[in-house]
This record gives sequence, structure tokens and C-alpha cells, in this order.
Amino acid sequence: QLQHPSAEVREYACASISKLLQQKGVIPAFLQRDVVRRLGPLLMDHSLAVRETAAGALRNLSACGGFEVCDDMVTKDIMTPLVALLKECSTGLDATQLSPKKCKETNKNYIEDIANEAINLLWNVCECNNTAVCIFNKEGCLEAVLHYMKKFSTNVDLAISVANCLQAVTEDNPDLLSSFNASAQQVLETVMLCPETTMKHILLRTLIAGTIWNIKDTIPPGSLGSTVNAILKIFSESLAIDAGEMVIRMNEAEKNRLNLAAEAETEEDMSDVIDNCVLNEDDDMEEIPKKKVRRENDISDLLPSDKWELKEVTALLMAQQTALEIIVNMCCSEDPSDDEWEELSSSDESDLFMENSYNEGSGLLMTPLCLSDEVNSAFLNNLIPKKILEKTAFPNSVALDICMHNPSWKPLIKKLNAVQCRALTCLHSILLVSDVDCLGGAAALQSLAQHLSQLVFSKT
Repeated sequence: QLQHPSAEVREYACASISKLLQQKGVIPAFLQRDVVRRLGPLLMDHSLAVRETAAGALRNLSACGGFEVCDDMVTKDIMTPLVALLKECSTGLDATQLSPKKCKETNKNYIEDIANEAINLLWNVCECNNTAVCIFNKEGCLEAVLHYMKKFSTNVDLAISVANCLQAVTEDNPDLLSSFNASAQQVLETVMLCPETTMKHILLRTLIAGTIWNIKDTIPPGSLGSTVNAILKIFSESLAIDAGEMVIRMNEAEKNRLNLAAEAETEEDMSDVIDNCVLNEDDDMEEIPKKKVRRENDISDLLPSDKWELKEVTALLMAQQTALEIIVNMCCSEDPSDDEWEELSSSDESDLFMENSYNEGSGLLMTPLCLSDEVNSAFLNNLIPKKILEKTAFPNSVALDICMHNPSWKPLIKKLNAVQCRALTCLHSILLVSDVDCLGGAAALQSLAQHLSQLVFSKT
């Protein structure tokens, strides 16, 4: 069906494969049938709908298949059609290269939707495969990707996909730094200053802040302090939000929305009954059969439902997890190698080092890890240690109960626990590199000790 002359059949085939690839068990069978080389050319299909569903299928394959599958995709040259698609979409982003009929009926921007699927595919393979990152650098993909970012005010989902991709490709990639000229940095700065307060925008700003940290070597020394402070201000705003309370509030909003929709549907059904009765009373009129307008190969059932409340909570938890991960990187950016740590911990001098590591008079622990003045000041100015401590608490029991009894919300439990685990890792890093007084002094440390002992002996 992927080779069928009808674009609708090809689209349906891609959507069907996309759905099946979400089940890890069937991925080997598709790989044996060379699904990558069969779907790859469809990224440049004449039909925009086929391009989108083909990119979606390859995105699912890369996301569900893991590192080995992504390596195989790169080996089978998925990057050639993918890069071509990304550049073509970037060129046509501001043009009206859309199907008028489709767009009028669905209010759909095919170029942006295709770009979103393609960017997610690019993100997945670049995160797993160094060759893909090298191709990203060589082919000048950064310019095209940043062009998509400029749509953040009207398409935040596309911007988030771009930000995820940027954070992946800028990590430990010195060859890309020269591409971040003043114009590129201006695009990132504009997004960071976006005033929108939705959870998706908070996630977007957090990801962009992480990207800017990755390219900090391109920032002039005189601006580094203010840049670090801006980054940590964004992280602080993200961490300040109570995720448990957000789960409760958004779940209530979802219930209200569904109740209103059910009431509206009931009223519409009653209206249809009345209309049908009127039609049947007229001998010259025939009753129009209901639910016959759906085309045979409708793929709407294969697409995810629109649960904006759940997406808002998910975006918040992703933002908080991302912020905590980057804070750990900030603390460990000048971390000694594993060999150096092993040598230190196994040497006879290690005990002497610990004895001498207290600075006379001040009681500060001077470890091999030291935060720069810019980072340390920004940590304290934005109350980062305090907010990290708060995130180490157990997730809200009411929120957990909501997630436990709602199948679509149940995956949030894992995300809530992930934030707590990242916070504990972050706390460990903070204690290694910073003055313990930044946590609030002796009383706070005593409270922390009690809290950590509860975590140690917890059954959950």
C-alpha cells in the first residue's frame, strides 16, 4: 500500500504502520521488511499528507526502537531525505504551499505539521547517533531549525520540538558553536523573554535556557554573569510551581470540559431528533442517514486525542525534570574524571584532604568541585537550593490518587517520581560544590536529614 498510486491509500498505510510501531514487539518484523528504506522516500512524496504520516511513522520507529534502531536508520541513510525535507519545509514555511481544500476544512497548516514530525525524528536520531549529529553540522541544519523556532508565538508545539532538538545537538558539540552567530543567539534570546505563562511556554523557555547553557562558550565573558542569572531565573520559575496542585487543578478542568461537551452533545442529539421528525412529516423529503459522511479510510482514530489539560501537566513535569538535569550539569561542568575521583578516594591522602578541606574560621567545605562566582551568585539570587529541597518531597498523595485511577493520567506517576529523583541527584551535586549555608543553615540541614531518612526507609 505504500506504493499505491492513490495518495489517500499511501497516507492510510503510513498511519497504520505508525500506529503499529508504537508496539515494540512488532518493530523487528518491520525492520526485517526494510521499513526504513520503504518509508524514507515518502518523506518527499508529492502529497503533503503522505509526507506528514511517513515522518510520523519514522518518528515512532526512532522513539520506540531505541539506540540500535536509530543507528540502523542512520546506516540506511534516513538523514538524506530527512535533511531535504527539513530544508524544503523551512523554505516554504512562510509561503502558501498548502492544500487549499484540506486547510479550509481542517484549519491545518501542513508545512508546520510536517516540520514538527520531521524535527522530532531528527531529535531522536541525533540524540542516539553521533553520525547524525555530524550530518546536522555538515548540512547546516541549524539555520533551518532556527527558522522553525521563529513560529513559537503561533505554534508552541513546533517550537518545543525544535528546542528539544537544539538541546540534544548542542550538547558536547564544539563543531556547532561557530554557527551560533549573533542572529542565531537573538532568536534564542527572544524566546527566553517570551512572557506567556502556559506550562508549554515554561517548558519551551526551560529547554532554550538549557541550549544557551550548552553554547555558553560563545557568550562574551562580560555577559556571562547576566546570562547565567537569566537561565537560573527560568529554572526557578519552573521549579516554583507545585506539580501536585497542578495535577489536581488540571484534572478538575478536564472533568468540567468533558461535562460541558457531554451536555452539548445531548442537546445536539435532541435537536437531530426534532429535525428528523420534521423531515419525516414531509412526504417530499427523505431522512438523511446519519454518520455516513466518514470516508472509508479515515485515519482520525489513529491520531492521539486532544487532552490539553494532561499535556499542560506533562509539559510542567518535563520542564522541571529538564531544569534539574541542567542544574546538575552546571554543578559538574568542571567535574574531575572518574579516574581522578577513583585516585582521590583510594589514596592515603584522601582522609588528609577531607580533614584539611575545612577553611579555617569559615567552616566551608572546599571540595574538588567549585561553582564559578557567576553560577554560585545566580543560585543564591534565584533561591535554587531551596526550590530543589522542596522538589525532593514525596509527590502529593491526592494527585497520585487521581493519576492512579485515571488510565490516561497514570503515566504521570512515573514523571512525578522522576522529578523527585532528579531533585535528590541535584541536591547531592549542590552539597558537593556549594556552601551548606545556601540550604538555609543548621535548622534546614536538620530538617533535610529527617526528610532524607524518611526517603531511605520508605516502602514506595
